[in-house]
Amino acid sequence: DARSVTLLKGTGGAGFRALAMAACGPGPVALATDDLNGDGRLDLIVVAGGSCGGGSSTPSEPTPPAGPPSVTNTITLLASGATPQNIQIAVGTRVLFVNSDSRAHNMSSDPHPEHTDCPELNLIGLLAPGQSRETGNLNTPRTCRFHDHDLPNDTRLQGRIVIQ
Repeated sequence: DARSVTLLKGTGGAGFRALAMAACGPGPVALATDDLNGDGRLDLIVVAGGSCGGGSSTPSEPTPPAGPPSVTNTITLLASGATPQNIQIAVGTRVLFVNSDSRAHNMSSDPHPEHTDCPELNLIGLLAPGQSRETGNLNTPRTCRFHDHDLPNDTRLQGRIVIQ
């Protein structure tokens, strides 16, 4: 059906088995792949032309942006969101968050509200306009996701840090 998305899992051979199916709007608008959960395997991202059913309207975990990560250790918070949202750093590096917005942002590690995935990100905390702060040393290779604790569903203020 052109108005649904079916999730298939590889069986390890040449076959697949269906895991889930969700009804969607007018069909997929875009497809992308990226390692969203840091397990070394590509995940599929489907952008639907409407809403997809079969699940909660609020994701349990923020979805990070697709695309290749920028090689930088600075994330700037603007009225339009965090930029870049997807960065790659070397093991042992700290990331500087700079609030160039006119409002405060309370940046934390995922998941919301526990903030337990990457405690080093929780050192950022509340940033007043014009303020900046570094994370702790990110010493473990992994993917750390972040969000604004006060606006946890605002995808413009979500992102990820790939530590390699």
